[in-house]
Amino acid sequence: MVYFKITTATSFVMLIFLSQFSSVSFGQEEMSIGDTIGTNKIITIGVTIVSSSGNFELGFFTPNNGTRYYIGIWYKNISPKTVIWVANRVMPLSFPELANAEFSIRNGNLVLLNGTGQLIWSTNIYSVEHNSVVAVLGNDGNFVMRDCSNSNSNSTSRVLWQSFDHPSHTLMPGSRFSYNKNNKSTRYITSWRSSEDPTPGPYTVEINPTNGQFRAMWKRTEEYWNSGSTWDGDSFSNVPYNIPNTTVNYTYINDDNEVYFFSPLVISRFVIDVTGEMKQFTWLDSSKKWNVFYLQPAQPCDVYAYCGAFGTCNPRSTSVCRCLPGFAPRLDTDWDLDIFSQGCIRKNNLSCGNTSAPFKDRFRMISNVTLPKSYQTVKTTRAECESTCLNNCSCTAFAYDEGECITWTGELLNLQQLSQDDHRGRNLFIKLAASDFPSDDQAMKKKQSWTRLNVIVLATVSVTILLVCCFIYLYCRRRIAKGRGQRNFFAHLQSRDNDLTNEDDENGIDVPFFSFESILAATNQFSEANMLGQGGFGPVYKGKFLGGREIAVKRLSTQSRQGIEEFTNEVLLIARVQHRNLVKLLGYCVKGRNEKILLYEYMLNKSLDTFIFDQQNRTVLDWKKRFNIILGIARGMSYLHHDSRLTIIHRDLKTSNILLDEGMNPKISDFGLARIVQGDYILANTTKIAGTCGYMSPEYALNGVFSTKSDVFSFGVIILEIVSGRRNTGFYQCEEATNLIQYAWRLWTEEKATTMVDETLLETCNMDEAIKCINIGLLCVQENPCQRPSMSNIIVMLGGESMILPRPNQPAFVARPTISSKSTTSYTKNGLTITIEQGR
Repeated sequence: MVYFKITTATSFVMLIFLSQFSSVSFGQEEMSIGDTIGTNKIITIGVTIVSSSGNFELGFFTPNNGTRYYIGIWYKNISPKTVIWVANRVMPLSFPELANAEFSIRNGNLVLLNGTGQLIWSTNIYSVEHNSVVAVLGNDGNFVMRDCSNSNSNSTSRVLWQSFDHPSHTLMPGSRFSYNKNNKSTRYITSWRSSEDPTPGPYTVEINPTNGQFRAMWKRTEEYWNSGSTWDGDSFSNVPYNIPNTTVNYTYINDDNEVYFFSPLVISRFVIDVTGEMKQFTWLDSSKKWNVFYLQPAQPCDVYAYCGAFGTCNPRSTSVCRCLPGFAPRLDTDWDLDIFSQGCIRKNNLSCGNTSAPFKDRFRMISNVTLPKSYQTVKTTRAECESTCLNNCSCTAFAYDEGECITWTGELLNLQQLSQDDHRGRNLFIKLAASDFPSDDQAMKKKQSWTRLNVIVLATVSVTILLVCCFIYLYCRRRIAKGRGQRNFFAHLQSRDNDLTNEDDENGIDVPFFSFESILAATNQFSEANMLGQGGFGPVYKGKFLGGREIAVKRLSTQSRQGIEEFTNEVLLIARVQHRNLVKLLGYCVKGRNEKILLYEYMLNKSLDTFIFDQQNRTVLDWKKRFNIILGIARGMSYLHHDSRLTIIHRDLKTSNILLDEGMNPKISDFGLARIVQGDYILANTTKIAGTCGYMSPEYALNGVFSTKSDVFSFGVIILEIVSGRRNTGFYQCEEATNLIQYAWRLWTEEKATTMVDETLLETCNMDEAIKCINIGLLCVQENPCQRPSMSNIIVMLGGESMILPRPNQPAFVARPTISSKSTTSYTKNGLTITIEQGR
């Protein structure tokens, strides 16, 4: 365990501390009931407990006489009230709830209940009654809950819980923040959100588990200070060795279980302030106030986001923080106290999206500032950069530097105003409402006056011109859209569209065309760092458009076995079908003869085969997820076969063509080989057979006959692969079977089907569901296509809990050709083209 600790001083120092504060009055009178809460004592509004030394008090309080109440601990004899610990930081009480609220011990726990008896906060230690449990407020400010059932004194009773183990924003002598090396848990202190709100704020002080330093963090993601990496035997480089009027001997120990930094300090407190600054205080009796003897970071602008959102920090200015032009402080009370972490808000709302606004938003340049983090970049011109940000309602600001457009969305944080000779600074252009520019106010009034005088005369002319312009614009836009890309390709696309549907569809396909340049920018020139994988179509890249939308980009390789027919087919088919279990086509691009590109929604978890066939990733998919994947694939295929207005046969259904989104939901992809059949006609014949070995049905592989039942065969193979975690073609030179289908059939006939289930699923598997899936899989791979169930019937089988399934007949076994052990092999014979996939 790693921890930073401040220990209590001697009892003699505590007595001195008591005498220092005994003459300081507090103001509001509270009724004290001793220093202990037991089974017969409760804390209500106006009732407190006080440590035996009289230094500390516990009870209800409200920051700065506000309307929200908390249970906390504070110094009793110091004014203004100095709070060191808060229980219910995230759930305060208001007046209606406060009337009968109580803080007491129930069922062996400290609990806070509101006026209606609802639980607001609890230590959550026991679940049954323990009459021997008491809680004592100690002379060091530690609130300790003990089990006194087997002891005669507090010193020998067992400690069940203590406030020092759950600090809020203050570290007291004896408390600590820590990192436990064994269970990887972290104990840290967190700032208040504001001077009037104890809710956890963005700043924390914690131990760095890597090197044992303690550090200050913003939202636990941005480190802006640490104690220093060098221990010289007395202290860290950034921690003070000498404290006024006292001598401190630090001890630093690092072993297998813990690292801790120990300091026998005098009475003091260590605080992470709402400003993000770390402060250590001692009490000065001469001035009757707290003295800050340690402050880090030394410069306030070194605190991350010290001035909050849309605030700039300037250490050379009399006012360290200023709001950007067009912004005002969010909390004036905090800014009056030099607390700026709540930042600034807009004075006037942007007009983005408001078509009736007389003036558009504009940009104001903020010169020589540090640029915020979390930005997007793209290569473009400055004019296009400004236009893109202006038309994007989410874009907040932009900067332009040597051909690179940098944009930000949301709040701008950690802005620092630099001096003119500091070359780190850049010019930032912040988007503001038109009303934030005084000259626009005058122009707006002048325009409104002119409009009122001329509205009758200009109305007819304006409307006529507008209609003519709109007609010309729409006509030209449609003509340009039709002419984009390669005209011969689009003519081919239109002819294929008519051939496939035979419908009088005036609109045709509705797939956006993207320029090749925009795709280059989104993929960083098709960089290898953005490559997601390689398929039969060609390489697949991850891209990101301006605005942050992520896409998957499939680029047809010049060596690809797929050509213009497959590319056209995929554009046409996916454009005409929409289902949650089908991948969504976002657009396409054609440039010259060689560049043919498809843009899809980005799937975070790639394809199904990267999970079920990988020794490490397969554990991510428990049985529930796998069963949901099977059901999702079935629903998508049922839509293609039965529910869409076109009957579509996929012809290349396999695990590598099943993509998984962030929720592990399946989406069927790769429609390059798919075919549309008319009406109830479900059989078709082809002389060009293309598919993947192990997934093709025997009638298709041998005779070129395909139907919806061909897809059912492929789906059956996928079910068996998902349940077993083994490839259908992964039995090469294996004595137990020639393929997964034969292996599953042998276990089924021997009534040993349960041994087929992936061993990683044994703890989570519903064995009845697994047997049902194996049964359905074997029904799908029967040799006779007529005996295979339809996809709609398969969904009923998967959902039926008490349904009796038919027993499968012996499945088809297709002899596998002798091939090499390369990852992908293709061969052609008599017009039959087969791709054999091995482990990736």
